Amino acid sequence: MNILIHPTYFPSIAQCVAIAQAKSLTFEINDNYQKQTYRNRSYIYAANGKLQLSVPVIHSHKERQLYKDVKISQTENWQLLHWKSLESAYRTSPFFEFYADDLQPLFELKSEFIFDHNIKCFEVIAECLQLDITTNFSTKFEKTPEKLTDYRGLTNARKEQNIDLQQYNQVFTEKHGYINNLSVLDLLFNEGTNALPYLEAQKLP
Repeated sequence: MNILIHPTYFPSIAQCVAIAQAKSLTFEINDNYQKQTYRNRSYIYAANGKLQLSVPVIHSHKERQLYKDVKISQTENWQLLHWKSLESAYRTSPFFEFYADDLQPLFELKSEFIFDHNIKCFEVIAECLQLDITTNFSTKFEKTPEKLTDYRGLTNARKEQNIDLQQYNQVFTEKHGYINNLSVLDLLFNEGTNALPYLEAQKLP
């Protein structure tokens, strides 16, 4: 299966299921930026429940703006806040320390564009998962791709409730129950080297 997907900020587990089961991965680079998506946000499991981590971006006054042209706002220290949130949420998880050294540089990296930053996040996540996959970039926008399986819809954060994933152990399950389809970071910190077999075993609708 050759898939088409949007690069997102620490992708959701559902996105990673599609990626882990694909033969090759093409990143959509020719689409317009849309709000309310995983392009600039991810969700983790914190002590008080589901927590959104958002990357501040500079919105254009134009009606449409290409995703690859959207810049990150540097007016606030969002990276430090995100890293502290991850430390607070996952320091007691089985594998946080195992992956921390690989991930922390991403929270010191000064990327100009959100698209580029998301690609770098994906590259590190792929290394953590020990995921070997061929990646490409789209050459034109196709509303209905002819040669690729279209998983761009997984970028829409509002549709996540439609995806039923197998439960795994989460740090705060006893407090708030199981939370479905968080960032793949949640899976990594809780399942470690079992994360990739987990992704390969799931089914998407």
